Amino acid sequence: MPKLDLTFPAGALSEDAKRELPAQLAAAMLRWEGAPDTEFFRSITWTHVHELPAEAVFTADGQAELSQFVVDATVPQGALSDRRKSGLVEEFSKLVRDAAGLAEEDGVRVWVLIHEVPEGNWGAAGQIVRFEQLRAAAKAEREKAEQAGAPA
Repeated sequence: MPKLDLTFPAGALSEDAKRELPAQLAAAMLRWEGAPDTEFFRSITWTHVHELPAEAVFTADGQAELSQFVVDATVPQGALSDRRKSGLVEEFSKLVRDAAGLAEEDGVRVWVLIHEVPEGNWGAAGQIVRFEQLRAAAKAEREKAEQAGAPA
């Protein structure tokens, strides 16, 4: 049940990249969380795209001359181990660099921020969603996929 926010200045991504990158980030998020790749889990993995006017992006020196990208990943606390966080940051950074046509040495222009929501502080459908409920849903989705003969 992650929520991703991708923020960048206008003109930093092609129209194709703006359409494809959100789905690539969501798929990577599911893999690093260890969630099954099922319709249900894809439907609750949201990516919101925030394209800022180019003149709204600054550094301490003034208006930014180079594009900057921020991917905010909001997840339930406990969803990602340190190893998974590290892998997620690496893959998200590469996906954004590739989509923007940035070289590896431009990686400092891509930030990935992981926000963990403490247990009992995530709500959906008018109720608190507990991490154990998500684990149980993941297990049920995997079992349903296995019974249907599809890999989860």
